[in-house]
Amino acid sequence: MKALCWTGINKLTVENVDEPTILNPSDAIVKVTLSASCGSDLHLLGGYVPGMRAGDILGHEFMGEIVAVGSGVQQRQVGDRVVVCSFLSCGSCWYCLNDLTSLCDNTNPHPGLGEGLFGASTGGCFGYSQITGGFAGSHAEYIRVPHIDTGAFLIPDGVTDEQAVFASDAVPTGWMGADLGGVKPGDVVAVWGAGGVGQMAARAAMLLGAEKVIVIDRLPERLEQVRTVIGAETLDYSDGHVMAELRERTGGRGPDVAIEAVGMEAHSERPDYLYDKVKTALKLETDRPTAVREAIMAARKGGSVFVLGVFGGFVDKFPLGAVMNKGLTLRSGQQHGHRYIPMLLERIAAGEIETGHLATHVMPLAEAPRGYEMFKTKEDGCVRAVFRP
Repeated sequence: MKALCWTGINKLTVENVDEPTILNPSDAIVKVTLSASCGSDLHLLGGYVPGMRAGDILGHEFMGEIVAVGSGVQQRQVGDRVVVCSFLSCGSCWYCLNDLTSLCDNTNPHPGLGEGLFGASTGGCFGYSQITGGFAGSHAEYIRVPHIDTGAFLIPDGVTDEQAVFASDAVPTGWMGADLGGVKPGDVVAVWGAGGVGQMAARAAMLLGAEKVIVIDRLPERLEQVRTVIGAETLDYSDGHVMAELRERTGGRGPDVAIEAVGMEAHSERPDYLYDKVKTALKLETDRPTAVREAIMAARKGGSVFVLGVFGGFVDKFPLGAVMNKGLTLRSGQQHGHRYIPMLLERIAAGEIETGHLATHVMPLAEAPRGYEMFKTKEDGCVRAVFRP
């Protein structure tokens, strides 16, 4: 079958690879209908996440049709049209039973890598390096899905493929940031990043009752989507007045909840961006936390900050003093999608959450290397490149 493979830093090729087979009774094989690019994939592409091997298949946000099931599968069957959570959950360990499914103890066959880097391993994730298990990704014609009963969710009638695919990762990730960030009715929420996750975090905050939601970015096409589709306010950070503008729009206090949805390759117009660029180039720092710093400094006293963007290692000049002295609550995490996806699919079906607009460029899998180049450089207003095997 055809699959998009990582073959080196900033090198992607579509190659012929073996079709997946069922290895365990809880497995299923899914014929991929749509598979979306994600901003966190760019960290893999650029070599910022350790544990990539030449030939690894990328992709973790997808939907499709089940074409084969293992002997132990009970809840799903051949022919089901499903969206699959990007992280794997066994459904029975302590973390899964406590709805912390991205921290599953049983789905990552390479726990030592995460333990060495983070102090503990994460759960398994499709197409996201050996650190999260080395599972083949979804930018392929077929994919093996372990624990299909817990990880795949039936797509309601009336929800299109383009809408459903983002329920795999972007929608639950954004919702988790607003939910676990503590958004409540009447809050003012600021979201750094107007990509798919940032837009979904903004929409989630609105549905949770936020009085005002402000999304910060510099790309006009993304800010336009925020205004016209999501219905939130926008702020262009390229003018250099983010802190002052947030104070102005929040009565001088700052946002009640600050959500960072950018990650380890954040861009900024401030001097610390150049500082981070130099340090990462010299391998003295692994990540560029400019958006995290700004979110912490902007949040009101006693507010909360949720880090949704992916970070892989160590950052410098972290404003811990601001966290402590302002009494901030700082939370983060990979998405615990299993707790949210069924509810989110219902909201998509009801028209409460719109996702189809994120798929600005739908193309055949054969054009995926070009799609990622467009996605990375934001060419032609690309918000998400989506591939149809």
